[in-house]
Amino acid sequence: MSEPLLRIGTRGSALALVQTAQVAAALAASDPALAAPGAIATVPIRTTGDKVQDRPVAEIGGKALFAREIEEALLDGRIDIAVHSTKDLPTFLPQGLAIAAYLKREDPRDAFLSRRADSLEGLPRGAAVGTSSPRRTAQLLHERPDLKIVQMRGNVDTRVRKLDGGDYDAIVLALAGLKRLGLADRVTSIIPAEQMLPAPAQGAIALETRADDNRAVDYCVAINHAETSICVGAERAFLAVLGGDCRTPIAALARIDDGLFRFRAEILKPDGSARLAAARDGEPREAILLATDAGHDLVVRAGAGFFA
Repeated sequence: MSEPLLRIGTRGSALALVQTAQVAAALAASDPALAAPGAIATVPIRTTGDKVQDRPVAEIGGKALFAREIEEALLDGRIDIAVHSTKDLPTFLPQGLAIAAYLKREDPRDAFLSRRADSLEGLPRGAAVGTSSPRRTAQLLHERPDLKIVQMRGNVDTRVRKLDGGDYDAIVLALAGLKRLGLADRVTSIIPAEQMLPAPAQGAIALETRADDNRAVDYCVAINHAETSICVGAERAFLAVLGGDCRTPIAALARIDDGLFRFRAEILKPDGSARLAAARDGEPREAILLATDAGHDLVVRAGAGFFA
């Protein structure tokens, strides 16, 4: 049996494997050689973030723990392409690695799931809401300080089962993951971005390669979605200015509407007691400049210790 032309590394969760299958299908459609049986191999890699399920991600080293082992495999040459949920990628990549492409972004908004209410507003006082995200925690408390926020780990299926089992009155998850897993029918309501701005890069799938691997880079570039690349690149540039990670409540969303680049961002105190927002509009070619300017604006307005 001949060696595959491309080896794609990914986490082994159901969602990660679905996302990798989407990447493989796009690659096969872009090049007849990759459509041949066995041309693309999927290599599941168990990350530290997958192994440790009893503590919040922020306590065990941050979202880098969902990428580290995969990036090590990339640097070692065991895989050619790494597929990530972009919001799980550290803001700064290891030396020698680069994001070569993005698939077209799925809906970036958050989803509200509950058996007790039709929306966040409808939850009774003191209701228990499950989330593992400091960003969602701060936004929920900013909107509803009376809520009891319960830390939640596990894959999407596990979280939905815990909701069904009565562990929570509601949970908040990324709509994109639910749609990709065929669980959109479990969504009680979609939370408008105006009410809960998503995490930077939420809903986007990134393809990471060795920066000097021209063959893998070329394969990826062929399936890159230009608008997603502009918008998510700007959101990650904004995050870099703030030095943000999974411990900090930071939200950002970029869109291109009728040819105009629109960027919205916010930062919150972890307890939701304060929120600062910024907005920039301009030409898509100025996306990085506009997003980083918004980031510098928020850094100045927040001052030292805002996230403490």
